[in-house]
Amino acid sequence: MKRLYKFLSLVFVCSGIVFYSCETTNLNLTKNPNALTPSQADADFLLNGIQVNFGRLVEDLGERGAQLTRIDYMSGRDYPGVYSPSGFDTDWRRAYQGVLNNIRAMQPIATNASLTKHLGMAQFIEAYTMVSLVDFFGDVPYTEAVTGINNLNPKADSGASIYDAALGLLDQAIANFNAPALGTPQIDFFYAGDFGKWIKAANSLKMKIYMQRRLVDANAIASFNAIVSSGNFISNTADDMDFHWAKSDANPDARHPRYAADYTTSGANNYESNWLMGYMDRNNDPRIRYYFYRQVDGMPGQLDVNGNPVPPDEQTSQCSLTPTPQHYLAGGFTFCGLPDGYWGRDHGDDDGIPPDGFLRTVVGVYPAAGEFDDDSFANRQVNPGNGGGGAGITPIMLASTSHFLLAEVAMVAGDMSTAKSHMAMGIDESIKKVQAFGSGLDPDADPTFEPSALAIASFKTAMGDAFDNAATTDDKWNVLAQQFFVSLFGNGIDAYNFYRRTGYPTTLQPNIEPNPGTFIRSNWYPAAYANTNSNATQKSGVSVQVFWDTNPPSPGFPLSN
Repeated sequence: MKRLYKFLSLVFVCSGIVFYSCETTNLNLTKNPNALTPSQADADFLLNGIQVNFGRLVEDLGERGAQLTRIDYMSGRDYPGVYSPSGFDTDWRRAYQGVLNNIRAMQPIATNASLTKHLGMAQFIEAYTMVSLVDFFGDVPYTEAVTGINNLNPKADSGASIYDAALGLLDQAIANFNAPALGTPQIDFFYAGDFGKWIKAANSLKMKIYMQRRLVDANAIASFNAIVSSGNFISNTADDMDFHWAKSDANPDARHPRYAADYTTSGANNYESNWLMGYMDRNNDPRIRYYFYRQVDGMPGQLDVNGNPVPPDEQTSQCSLTPTPQHYLAGGFTFCGLPDGYWGRDHGDDDGIPPDGFLRTVVGVYPAAGEFDDDSFANRQVNPGNGGGGAGITPIMLASTSHFLLAEVAMVAGDMSTAKSHMAMGIDESIKKVQAFGSGLDPDADPTFEPSALAIASFKTAMGDAFDNAATTDDKWNVLAQQFFVSLFGNGIDAYNFYRRTGYPTTLQPNIEPNPGTFIRSNWYPAAYANTNSNATQKSGVSVQVFWDTNPPSPGFPLSN
């Protein structure tokens, strides 16, 4: 994984070698003498490109999902205008050109050479990619996509049919992982050639698909449980599927994108979510020092780590002198800032950017390989190379997620005891995963600040008690959902799906704008598709629901605006 940067230049070359041509002065030539033909392309180089484009796609979509569910900070007071159609163009091209087109180019090469493991990895990636496009946009092109000049205006397939196709792809992938191969991939950015883990990931993705369509598929839970009964899915963090980044900042930059944005010579460029930091801080969550790195010990208008008030400051935190919005007061939500130096922003806050790059809280050692928070504050502010140098991960399929989905199944069945048990296992797997980072990845961190076994046990007991003491089923759903969202820091795709599927948690901080418009049930089609494809029609609004979301329309459904 640490060799990612060595292959990125090759990746971008091989991503285009079969698609682009160059000018020639000999008009009688029908082939570009400088370009490789598909028959000359290399399956490994193509697979490298597929993996890297896939990792970046999941990182991008995961960030959008996290912003909508308050795991990350979202800037934008008007939901229909938060993400413009053109804002998804890069993701669209990455999915269709960087992933799907390269898969189509690689498949005949791998098939002819009996490279079954290459095929299996590609089939898994294709299934995850297409399901994610459906989850974010609804009906999208698939069967007619990337067919070249024979069809420049592919029609959209129904989301339901794409889900069916993805399940078929995963069955084929499992068969290929089990089949003999004449060669294995030179680089596997996820499992380093452990195809038993690839099979568990494929089964886990099938579980996710069944759970996502349980509202429209009467057999979904039975199909989900059949995989659970097999035991051949990701249930332990040792089998988690992650995309691994590297430390190199050479062109192209192979560091975790959030690290690259925050650890700069001019300070941080991102804000962290006040909802998530506040929820974790109030509950003494042992993961908080791994997720977030504080550059200061207090922010204006709040109490510092010693309980002393910090004076408001209009220059660095304008909202510290602003009255709390009425709907925040009525709901008892945090506004503007948090105690203990957690310097972030509220959901939907689109104010300008003050000179706070070396003040705001930044992403920590998990998952972006930044710095572990050891109360060093201004003595160790963000700078390139600090912490783990950006050699972090984008989490994709996690054991903690498997357990939270099992808890969801139990909740639907009214089995609160089993739901609590799986919630506890989900929390435990998440904490184990996060603890593998810390001072071991950040060599300058003080390890004495890592949570003790007693602190972790106390937290887990407190969460179990919160579930038991929740007065209503809705309250129990909220406890479960909040903990699920905490575990998904680093990739909010599953949080966005869970939120639309269940409506929980109802306790999320609302948009700072009292009337932000309808919550985004699906995103605008990318401009690169809607404006150029004669068979495409831009959707009427972001309230359009994907095929598996049969809940009442917004507003009115328990979703928080």
